[in-house]
Amino acid sequence: MKLVMYNDNQPGILTDAGVIDISDLCQGRGQEAMVHLITNYADLQPMLEVRAAGGTPVAGAQLQAPLPSPNKILCMGGNFREFGAREPAPMWGFVKRLHSVLSPGGVVVLPDVDANIFHHEAELVLVFGKGGKNIPASEAMEYVFGYTAGVDVSARMPGGSGGRVPNTLPIAEHKSHPTFCPLGPCIVTRDEIADPENLQITLSVDGELRVNYNTDDLAHSIAESIEYVAAIEEISPGDVLFMGTNHQGLGAMQDGDAIEIGVEGVGSFNLTVTDPLKRRWPRGVDEVTAKDIRESAGGPGRQARPLPAE
Repeated sequence: MKLVMYNDNQPGILTDAGVIDISDLCQGRGQEAMVHLITNYADLQPMLEVRAAGGTPVAGAQLQAPLPSPNKILCMGGNFREFGAREPAPMWGFVKRLHSVLSPGGVVVLPDVDANIFHHEAELVLVFGKGGKNIPASEAMEYVFGYTAGVDVSARMPGGSGGRVPNTLPIAEHKSHPTFCPLGPCIVTRDEIADPENLQITLSVDGELRVNYNTDDLAHSIAESIEYVAAIEEISPGDVLFMGTNHQGLGAMQDGDAIEIGVEGVGSFNLTVTDPLKRRWPRGVDEVTAKDIRESAGGPGRQARPLPAE
């Protein structure tokens, strides 16, 4: 089942016919409603299935972030093998600030900071269905409610933005600006994804395909990643975990870009980019960063400066 938020933070089901309202089956709106759905899903599922099969689609429904204000936005770092070029490194991660969430169709606003470049990191995002801490990998998948798609927008700062910090999840300020966490288009329940470690992830900019990788390139499994973050942070229902990205398709985000991200089995959504400073970088894949990541064990170290504004 595909669960969504639409219009004024109302809960719904996304079907082939459109969005079916389920506000009467939930408590509250927005995050409260989605957490209610998640924590009571087993009891609500029969009614949800009836509604999905026979409900009347809402005319003109506009999708919003399916989790508008999660309690935690957890992220894995360096968690892909870059098409097998790197051996798995020790796990590390970080958190994004909650005000960074952006809805499908939203606008990423590049802030007035001295960034070398702004990158789009397209990722599979898992949604937790129950809370806990110190979760062993052998039990970790029981804590997953479903999956969504996300873009970890990243400002690469001069001198780097911090690297691996073992056994902690620091706040990544360079990834936490408002609008730097697009999420959507829905939450797909776990039962509909046969193998989350074999999903194709794509991202295009103005119709140009840049990102195109499969989650079978993960350096550390979903279960291992959950064990890692849950040893540091307590998990709550409705929290999310970005699984990291393959960096070989990264490119600059800049004013006027139209971006589409897609995750197999989840769906796709669009966003646009605006930059009040009208900075410019070379278009296409950032091959310098791609090479740096393939050949190093650290985080992205891109130092190139933007081109003069057009």
